[in-house]
Amino acid sequence: MAKNNHPELFAQLTEGITALTSSEEWQRYLDFQSRFHHYSFGNVLLIAAQCNKATWVAGFNAWRKLNRFVRKGEKAIWVLAPMVYKDVEDGETDRVVRGFKFVPVFDIAQTDGEGLPSICNRLEGGDPKGRYAQLVTVAQSCGFSVEDHEFNGNASGDCCHADHRIRVETTNTPAHRVKTLAHELAHALLHESYENRALAELEAESTAYVVCQGLGIDSGDYSFGYVATWAGDGDLAVAGIKASCERIQKSAGAILQYFELAAADQAA
Repeated sequence: MAKNNHPELFAQLTEGITALTSSEEWQRYLDFQSRFHHYSFGNVLLIAAQCNKATWVAGFNAWRKLNRFVRKGEKAIWVLAPMVYKDVEDGETDRVVRGFKFVPVFDIAQTDGEGLPSICNRLEGGDPKGRYAQLVTVAQSCGFSVEDHEFNGNASGDCCHADHRIRVETTNTPAHRVKTLAHELAHALLHESYENRALAELEAESTAYVVCQGLGIDSGDYSFGYVATWAGDGDLAVAGIKASCERIQKSAGAILQYFELAAADQAA
């Protein structure tokens, strides 16, 4: 598997991202994203302290505009909002901040209503060929342990080089756990240190896509959106994949080589 580097899989990856990011669903996702505030670090801490599983938060009326409604009896999450006033000086009007006040927001889990756009759909299905256990062996051969873990939030896994440890979310489907482990293995091989988080995620998920396709698992429903989101759009994602092609091929080849050798041993 590692020898020909699977050029057709890279073509499938870039074509899938291009198709997604030219679709109505992608535009709907971007429109949805634009409605949410980017909270300051202090407010992020406030939100986490009150509801550590919060993912999307917005005010009562903001949710109504999205055709979602806060359920009766839900407890508000309080964040700080600036108090902005008009300041007229020398005939010019400026808007100035004169302090802050607490305002209530609610997490999406506290609301009901219209479904939200999703461009990263977690994989369904099982793992009948035991690919997860085999990838655990690959990780161990690279000096990394693999642990089951239940994350608070949307994380599916993580990789810690200091502890030589990979953790994978226990509640996901077997197929998605295979993809996650392939993603974290790519981090283990490529990203002991890095300067660009977005590029690191693009490389790791692209590796995961190639590995999963090589193992007979189609991760496109998740990988296309994940790569495009981190890259910024379809054109940037395709450019990033082309620029990192050699690194992605190297990491995918290193992982898939294990399966080549195992197949050769069985045939011998």
